[in-house]
Amino acid sequence: MTEPSDLSSVPLPKAVRLSKSKFLSGLQCHKRLYLEVHQPSLATKPDAATQAMFDMGTEVGELARSRFPGGVLVTAGYRQSEAALAQTAELIQDLAVPAIFEGAFLHGGVLVRADVLERVQTEEGQFCGWRLIEVKSSTRVKDVHLEDLAVQSEVILGAGLTLVSTGLMHINTGYFYRDGAIDLMELFSIQDLSEAVAQRRAEVPARLAEMSRMLLQAQPPAIEPDQHCHTPYDCPFWEHCTNDKPARWIHYLPGPKQVASQLTQQGVTTIDEIPAGTKLSPVQRRVKENIEWVSTKLGPVLKAVQYPVHHLDFETVMLAVPRFSETRPYQALPVQWSNHIEEATGELRHEEFLHKDVSDPRKVLAESLLESLGSKGNICVYSPYEKSVIEQLAEALPSLRTALRALVPRLWDLHPIVRDHYYHPLFDGSYSLKEILPALVPSLGYDDLAIKEGGHAASQYYRMVFVETDWIERATIKEALLRYCERDTLAMVELRRALMEKTKMTDETG
Repeated sequence: MTEPSDLSSVPLPKAVRLSKSKFLSGLQCHKRLYLEVHQPSLATKPDAATQAMFDMGTEVGELARSRFPGGVLVTAGYRQSEAALAQTAELIQDLAVPAIFEGAFLHGGVLVRADVLERVQTEEGQFCGWRLIEVKSSTRVKDVHLEDLAVQSEVILGAGLTLVSTGLMHINTGYFYRDGAIDLMELFSIQDLSEAVAQRRAEVPARLAEMSRMLLQAQPPAIEPDQHCHTPYDCPFWEHCTNDKPARWIHYLPGPKQVASQLTQQGVTTIDEIPAGTKLSPVQRRVKENIEWVSTKLGPVLKAVQYPVHHLDFETVMLAVPRFSETRPYQALPVQWSNHIEEATGELRHEEFLHKDVSDPRKVLAESLLESLGSKGNICVYSPYEKSVIEQLAEALPSLRTALRALVPRLWDLHPIVRDHYYHPLFDGSYSLKEILPALVPSLGYDDLAIKEGGHAASQYYRMVFVETDWIERATIKEALLRYCERDTLAMVELRRALMEKTKMTDETG
């Protein structure tokens, strides 16, 4: 690889040490980097689902180390940089160490921690350099990974090491686990990215210099929120940077964000200012009109439902490391269902299932589901997701395949019915179940629940089954999961009823 650039002349603010994560923040937005360094308290804390993703990444990283027998972990924490640098230096000198995990390197005021640094030898057994490997829980190489490796390699080369190659280690979704021990060679793919990283690395010194000069300013750079706030990751300062925006700010227009960006370039700042004749989707047009709208076809569509009406919702877990025979990494495995059953008389009853142990949940879940759904009535859902889960269960369970496939024609998706036949200004262009409930069923929400959304439910389920040992805490999580899934299906019941009332009002005003 080429020689490292000189970063020593890059002026960094006193007591500020950049890291690879801050470098990536700066690539996304200089204002984000400035706020992370000078005003981190303004960031919104990650929600439960985001934190669960971080935790999964940590778990994958720890497992990945098993691919490198004899490797040694630098135990000093991320706040103990001097100790980490010293430990790393000792391990580099120890020729008996084949790989270093979380090695720390400092060059030009930039500190990085490398997931894996593998010692490379020639065919004759002579040491010839190191292989840098970044570990990700993702399933493919992304552009941000190249930038990540670029700044790491720049610093490691600057610290005096020879890099033979750089690569990315990620989850291989093609791995089909059957039984026994996990095949780490199959679970993880390693892609050599040396050439692509070298091209990006050439730009690192100039980028770092620009970032460090910006950090010396007394105020954050004046950068308006736009599409970059969500690419490659959602910026934690989004709420801070948009708290002074009007309620009908143009970037709240639903649909592709390019439309909002184009309108912004034309001087449009609010949805109400969108010029007449602008090409908009039906949903965008309703948001602009900002009035309640009821289609004349809503009533007939709702009345076509066949009783008893089952209201079905699944909760699933996606394991990066498969645990059950004949599953793949990140395969959605259903572990819970809720069913509110409404008779033609209006009578309502609730049935539910939650798999609570470490065994494969699919067969017992499918059997209980088939018993609850019976053979009559539509199955009301609020997305295509339930259909895909049922179809996957049918493929995995040959003995139940015919019965499970018979459920599919009975599915009745309420989401496109609402989307195509009703709009309320409180929707703000969103047709997610949680967004439309306050407008149609204001008495029914999620704020009183311990679990309020699906990502949190999945992470809590994982914790209940695979992590938590305290039976009281397990029971608490179980109850929270049951109440969350139950609320989703009750919401569909009340949503149908509220929409029927809207059709009555329309008929009366005629």
